[in-house]
Amino acid sequence: MTDEFSVGYYQILVFLHLLLFVFWLGADVGVFILGQHFRKRQKWSLPQRLALLQLLVNVDIVPRSAWALMVPLTLTMVDAGGWWELPIWGIGLAWIIGGIWLWLVWDAHIHDQTERAKRDNKIESVLKIGLTIFYLGLGIVSLVNGAPLAPLWLATKALMFGLIFAAAIMIDVAFKPVGPMLGTLISEGSSDATEIPLRRTMDRTRVWVWVVYALLLGTAFFGHIKPF
Repeated sequence: MTDEFSVGYYQILVFLHLLLFVFWLGADVGVFILGQHFRKRQKWSLPQRLALLQLLVNVDIVPRSAWALMVPLTLTMVDAGGWWELPIWGIGLAWIIGGIWLWLVWDAHIHDQTERAKRDNKIESVLKIGLTIFYLGLGIVSLVNGAPLAPLWLATKALMFGLIFAAAIMIDVAFKPVGPMLGTLISEGSSDATEIPLRRTMDRTRVWVWVVYALLLGTAFFGHIKPF
């Protein structure tokens, strides 16, 4: 007696979804650890800390890429799983948006510290705001009306995904002063005057990072356990 081995389209999408989740959260934890070491001015010299910061920027491209791809993949999954029937053009539009986002992430990374990167980041910010509104609206409407996402666990997951976008926007807002502060640190050297304001700003940013981690784990819980 032999067992048949078959893998469906939806199963492949679920596997890719899990893979992106691992890359997103796993690599982002690496970014977080590198950031923690950058803060240790007594342990590392300034050149060493700047090297850690450059490594952080390079590693950060992984979770940012995974996040961009997660958007079209999740919408393709809910359609393939029969949770929400989307038109072909809707799925195509999702992949176009995800592709544009992915291009913006990599283009800004390759042309870091240039006007082109600043332009890419501004466009990406607008995109994030739009997706925040979309996922929050999708989750809230589905929870209130029971449609288009009928299962409570899936509607809750959509709402939490929107909250991840909102928290990520707050990370960008909190982190914005870091650039000029780093420039001051490099030009003037390490001292309380240059380090303490930088440390406080990074501490405020870290709060929103923890929020994102909590929400990511929450979406994983609802997606796997399906408690409702």
